[in-house]
Formats: sequence, C-alpha cells, structure tokens
Amino acid sequence: MFNRIRRLRQVAAIASISSLVAGCGVLSSDSTEEDGPIVVGTTAAPSALDPAATWDSSWELFRNIYQTLLSYPSGSTAPEPDAAESCEFTDSSNTKYKCELREGLKFSDGNALDAKAVKHSIDRIRKINVNGGPAGLLGSLERVQVLNDREVVFHLNRADATFPFVLATPAMSIVDPEEYPADRLREDGTVVGSGPYTLESYDEGKQAELVKYGDYKGYAERKNDAVTIRYFQDSPTMVAALRDKEVDVAIRGLAADDIVDIQADDDDQLQLIEGSGTEINYLVFNPKDPMAGKSAVRRAIAQVIDRPAIAHKVYKDTVEPLYSMVPKGLTGHTTGFFDDYGDPSVSKAREILAEAGITAPVPLTFWYTTDRYGSATKAEFEELKTQLEESGLFEITLKSRPWKTYVAGYLKGEYPVFGRGWFPDFPDADNFIAPFVGERNALGTPYVTPKITETLLPNSRAQSDRADVVKDFEEAQRILVNDARLLPLWQGRQYVAASEDVSGAERALDPSTIMMVGELYRKTSW
Repeated sequence: MFNRIRRLRQVAAIASISSLVAGCGVLSSDSTEEDGPIVVGTTAAPSALDPAATWDSSWELFRNIYQTLLSYPSGSTAPEPDAAESCEFTDSSNTKYKCELREGLKFSDGNALDAKAVKHSIDRIRKINVNGGPAGLLGSLERVQVLNDREVVFHLNRADATFPFVLATPAMSIVDPEEYPADRLREDGTVVGSGPYTLESYDEGKQAELVKYGDYKGYAERKNDAVTIRYFQDSPTMVAALRDKEVDVAIRGLAADDIVDIQADDDDQLQLIEGSGTEINYLVFNPKDPMAGKSAVRRAIAQVIDRPAIAHKVYKDTVEPLYSMVPKGLTGHTTGFFDDYGDPSVSKAREILAEAGITAPVPLTFWYTTDRYGSATKAEFEELKTQLEESGLFEITLKSRPWKTYVAGYLKGEYPVFGRGWFPDFPDADNFIAPFVGERNALGTPYVTPKITETLLPNSRAQSDRADVVKDFEEAQRILVNDARLLPLWQGRQYVAASEDVSGAERALDPSTIMMVGELYRKTSW
C-alpha cells in the first residue's frame, strides 16, 4: 500500500492516481513522442546484463527487458503468467510443474522463443553456477523436460510450493540459445530478450535506454514508448536532477535527508509516494575471520548495537529497527534478537566476551559499499563504529568500495564483517532465510546449517498454505539468532519521488519492490 505525500493539493494527497482517472477523467496515459522518454533515476546500477550472473538489484533492469514464464502484474501478490499462457502443478505430490507458452513468442533478434529456449535458460544457470549467483534458487529442481515447442515440465526433487515464485524472479529470464552460451556468461554488453522493452543502448554505471518492444507478448501494460534509466552515485545528486527536471522519477537509494526535505517542501512540483516495504539491511560475519568467526564476538556485537539509534539518527525514522531476518508483514516474522538481547547493554556484552576468554578491545574491520544502498550507508557505518567503540569493547576500522568491486571482495571472503541489503525475490519468509544459508548462497559465504536446509525449509516448502509454515520459520530463525552469523539492523519503507507531471508510480513496484517502468506515464492535463 502506497501513500502519496504532497503539500498543496490535499485531495490528491489522499486519493490515488487510479481513482482520479476513474472518477474525474482528467488524466491521460497516452504518451507522445514529443514528450521524450520517461527518465528514471536510481543509485542501484546493474552489476551484469546476463541473468545467469547475478542475484542482486540488476534484476530491476532484467524485469523490463527480459521475460519470465511467470511475473507479477500490477496489484498482484502471487505470480501470474507472462511468457507462459498457463502454469500448474500436475501431480498430487507437487513435484511436476508444467507450463505452456504463449503462441508466437520471439526474441528481439527475431528468433523463436520456445520450450527449448526455456530449458536452455534454466539449465545454463545451474551449469555456469556463478558464486553468489541465482543457481541457489533452484535447489529443488531436478531436471527440465521439453514436451514440444510450447510445453515444458519442471521435475522437482521434493515438493516446493515456492517454485512458482522462483520462476517469477528475473533470474529465470528466458534468453536466446543462439546468443547466450550454455556454459559461460555473455559479456559483450548487449542484450537479446523478449520483455516489454529492448535495451537500445547501455553505458555501464551511467545510463540505460529502453524502447518499447513491438513484438512483446505478455502481461505488461506499457503506458510510455521509451524509458531512460540514469544511474547516480548518491541521493543528493539524484534528487537535484529531479528538481532540475533532468529526471522524472527517483527510486532506490533516496537518502533520509532528501526524503524529509521533499516531505517538508512547499513547492508543489514534486510528489513523494510512501509505502510499506520488505527491504532489510543486515551485517554478515565471515566465519573464517579470527575474530568475526568467534560466536562470543558476534553475540557481544549484537548486545551492543542500538538499532533505534541508527533508525533515528541516520535514517530520520524512515526505516524501523529489525530484530529478525524475516521482516514485519510476512508470515513467520519474529523478534528473536530483541527477545534474546533486549536493550543494548555494554555490561552484558563485556560478560559475554569475558566468559569466552576474549580480551577487549576486539579489533575488527567493517566493510560497506559506497554506491548501492544510498549515501546514508557511510553514516550508518560511522554510527556502528561509534556505538561499538564507545562500549570500550571493540576497535573498528571502516573500509569501503564501489559495488562491483565490493561484491567481488565478499565473494572471495576478504571481509571480516560486511553490510548487505536485501530486496526480496518474492514475498515469502523462505526468501529471507534460504538465500543466506547452505554451502553456496547469495553471500558467497558458506553457512552450513543442516537443520534449516535439510529439514525446516523442505518442510515449509511442502505446504501450499503458507499460514502452516510459521513453526518451521520460527525454528529456523531461532537457529539464526543463536548463531548470530547474520545480524538484522533495520527494515525499510518504500519511497518513490516523482515530478508532479508523472503518474503511475503508485502501481509501478511489484511485490518484490522491482519497478515495472511501463506503468509510468506523463499527465497530459489536469
């Protein structure tokens, strides 16, 4: 649910754009070439263009230029057909999932998109098996079977009620077998897809130009002809471009100061759309580090960190403290870290270290990325350093890198402690636990926990009614709290800032908070 915040138009602040359209007929989604492309600003630049390569916010671009069998039409909370005409489990054990493709699908290079292309796309993810890549999403998949040009069957090694959600992630984007090798990544900087838009041009880290794909067949309603996505290094620069009308919409990476300024702004040229979100921010501890690998050190840090202070001082209460890896609003959410540690306590932390025979101050290096989660990340880590060092128990060194080299570093295990954010692949508690555990996971940091990976997750995935999985997720989170390998810090809300002459932002974010740029359009009249 999203709220639009404005200053002068009180009625518009309460009513949604869609209701204004229906009730008054004063807005039009018809775009003209003279308007030029909708320009979207973000701080989350893709790390790769090949869907087999990444498990990160590169998916925002993928959603708009590739197709998946299933996806999320605006307003839906469950996957619905996109490249597929229909998909369903065909057996009582929920281990055979069959999809039938739409007729006449083709890639932007003119080649047919058929069942063989689907099989090729899924198989190559597992064959290439990039460290920290999306192969981890396919743990329940045994094999892919092509029945004919339009029908494909996914044979699972166990019941998995989340498998349709997995197929709806942009990682499962369908690629042309003639353009994307089966055993290696495509790295020539170009894209062949079948999504709502084609990638007309791409300047890495700076800009992507998208143009409506004329032969697209899928669920997406495209209310514009073209979209340009500009990638910024920080929120102030992005918001300045929005105010100067160089950008129409700003998403992903809006800093708290900028959000508060827009909220308080009497200038009616901007609108701020606020909604509940499931983005989380957390710390990861490297088990191979001499200090971060010690349970007592991790637990002492958990005992000292003041989450409300971070939310208030750094993020101006635009985020809220989080005490479990599963965020509020999802079935299975707990408050495990608060239940165990309560309010911050230096004396309790000192006792934890003393009982383990660890002498303070404990030296640790904390790493963060400079350009992925917004410009407040630096201030957040400075606040973490202050809290830990003022306890007298820790000596913290801060280091940072741009996202692309940052990812390479943590996948190689170079960081003792590092920060990560997580935007869900799909809205289920499974997706806030499964990606981070197992020998190979999204963090590239092995976290072997058989009770979770071999018992609790399989048990939960056998339940099609997700209300029946609460006990499994509660037990899994109890293990995460006891290990303290992952330390949740805060849960974010979703903010989109937009020019007053642009509509559709309320409907543009899917349940995994990925922007569907086709929903954006210019108002032609009031």
